[in-house]
Amino acid sequence: QVQLVESGGGLVQAGGSLRLSCAASGRTSRSYAMGWFRQAPGKEREFVAAISRSGISTYYTDSVKGRFTISRDGAKNTVYLQMTSLKPEDTAVYYCAADQATSRSSNSYYRELTYEYWGPGTQVTVSS
Repeated sequence: QVQLVESGGGLVQAGGSLRLSCAASGRTSRSYAMGWFRQAPGKEREFVAAISRSGISTYYTDSVKGRFTISRDGAKNTVYLQMTSLKPEDTAVYYCAADQATSRSSNSYYRELTYEYWGPGTQVTVSS
């Protein structure tokens, strides 16, 4: 079992930046592919970004490319989502998720069902 806890959310003005963190605890002796998803009010949860177990490969939804960066620190069992040039439409609850599979096709990382473990989420609000 892996427990995930997100932090770093908050209220920011449009154009501002935030860095979200996702700390993993529990069975962290092995690495996991990690993803970030978000859910805005009245909308379905959507994929934001993912990073492979090795950290070499990263994936982004088109709307955040060039603005968001996903990274990981294996020593700290933590994954980050650096968000810049934030827009009001980025307002959502952001969730991190972990995938325990040892290998995946890259397309798998975009799907919620790929991930077995989820954090409770952190609210990001971007004001205009």
